[in-house]
Amino acid sequence: MKLYKVVKKYIPVEAYQTNRPIDIQTLEGVMHANAGDWIIIGVEGEMWPVKKEIFEKTYRIISEKR
Repeated sequence: MKLYKVVKKYIPVEAYQTNRPIDIQTLEGVMHANAGDWIIIGVEGEMWPVKKEIFEKTYRIISEKR
């Protein structure tokens, strides 16, 4: 078995930071997000929560949508 180092393709998505605990419908079912977590909206409208600490390590804000 060969092991490769890879990086995700650069695909811009939208995101917002929630200021209160919420439950959101994801492709895997209902998931909980805490205040401060980010909600990612994928290219097909799918959503998933990302903990604030993980978001800061793996995402980079490139612009603010107006």
